[in-house]
Amino acid sequence: MKKNRPRILVVEDDAALLGGLLDVLVFNGYDVKGVEDGGAGLRTGVDDHFDLILLDVMLPTIDGFSICKEIRKEKPNQGIIIITAKGAEDDVITGFKAGADDYITKPFSLREVMVRVEAVLRRTGKNMGDDKVEHMGINFDGKNLKAHTANQSVELTRREMDIILYLHRNQDRIVSKKELLTEVWHYADADIETRTVDIHMLKLRKKIVVLIGDKPLIETVRGEGYRLVPE
Repeated sequence: MKKNRPRILVVEDDAALLGGLLDVLVFNGYDVKGVEDGGAGLRTGVDDHFDLILLDVMLPTIDGFSICKEIRKEKPNQGIIIITAKGAEDDVITGFKAGADDYITKPFSLREVMVRVEAVLRRTGKNMGDDKVEHMGINFDGKNLKAHTANQSVELTRREMDIILYLHRNQDRIVSKKELLTEVWHYADADIETRTVDIHMLKLRKKIVVLIGDKPLIETVRGEGYRLVPE
């Protein structure tokens, strides 16, 4: 099954700049959509699901601050980065007050864009979020925190769902315990002594048994980490 890539919406009225941002995001593995009008950007951001939204401040129809406020009302956990002009410190302050997670100042380097994008996705945890994925006959619903087959259904905690979604995103490789602590729990010090991953895995596996019996879904690779059993 094809992995779900993080989705990013870019609202920018400069066609050349919009094209450049979309290109670099696609190159780095993101699923992207570009919109040049503020009103259209607001509707798209509210009606569709995105892991992150990049918002220019000066836009036709509706400005970026207003869009940020409205989206934040509808989606409190939405990751948002505003794009401001060089030296516009008031815009940065206004953007944060409107609910932005971070900002990028024009002109910017592509490296800066990626550093800030990746940091906000980590901080907000929106690289997982409300995804719906299917694996081994189990449907996982990140929005409603449920997992179900044709015959059974169980409720999952947000952390349990995030584990599944992260492993699904990275199902082509082994994910270490340290990586889970960094990317799912967002621990600044992934070397911290904790059994939280083991405990969550134990609880999650018990719920999987309810759905598909003793058939394994998550494989433990001794000394390496975890991965979803290939379908």
